[in-house]
Amino acid sequence: MAHHSSLVAVMIEAARKAARGLARDFGETQALQVSKKGIADFVSKADFQAEQSVFETLSAARPKFGFIMEERGEVEGSDNSNRWIIDPLDGTTNFLHGIGHFAISIGLERDRQPFAGVIYNPASDELYWAEKGQGAWLNDRRLRVSGRRNLNECLFATGLPFAGREGRDEALEETRRVLEVTAGIRRFGAAALDLAYVAAGRYDAYWERGLNSWDVAAGAVLVREAGGFVTEIEGGTDFLNARSILAASSEIYDDAKSLITG
Repeated sequence: MAHHSSLVAVMIEAARKAARGLARDFGETQALQVSKKGIADFVSKADFQAEQSVFETLSAARPKFGFIMEERGEVEGSDNSNRWIIDPLDGTTNFLHGIGHFAISIGLERDRQPFAGVIYNPASDELYWAEKGQGAWLNDRRLRVSGRRNLNECLFATGLPFAGREGRDEALEETRRVLEVTAGIRRFGAAALDLAYVAAGRYDAYWERGLNSWDVAAGAVLVREAGGFVTEIEGGTDFLNARSILAASSEIYDDAKSLITG
């Protein structure tokens, strides 16, 4: 049986509370008040409600911690070492189309490094969690990254830019190179779950450009605690701010980076 710390317990509590509203609204998307935040990038009433729920739970439990949130932005805290990084609904487009592949992602950054993460998909009731030095877990099962060594047996995941966003040609060229030598690519539309799937050994590698810190903060901890590597696509270490990420098992990380960067 897995035993998590009081810190992770608070994060799980926040995710499960926020998930109640998402579960209620999921499948009834026609009734949601939906506004456009950008081309093919939707924000729904559910996003804001989930974020407010997470914010209230975490603020009550750790009142000195700061926040970076997808919808509300940055809220400074008096504790300069700890900051929550929150995506209240990763996979919004899936959610609005009734596709059960979305998640609440809560990361904790400590001294500007990812320290703990919780990713919860209410539709599947899969709860991923990790804390530095304590391993990565799916519900009560310990996670390890894939042990596959041959690229032709490996399954990659990525995200492709929405219509109107920069980087489409670059992403398509990277995708072409990966498709030529691997077992395939999945594009499921939720970065947090892509990273969780790498940690669980479902994917062997995941890469994407144009991301924000709330997309990857929690998942990066999961991958690292499951024995994988997480960097920028070109190999740098500042993936929280550099807007690109590569996560892979230790067995194929070098080959994956060489393949994607050409």
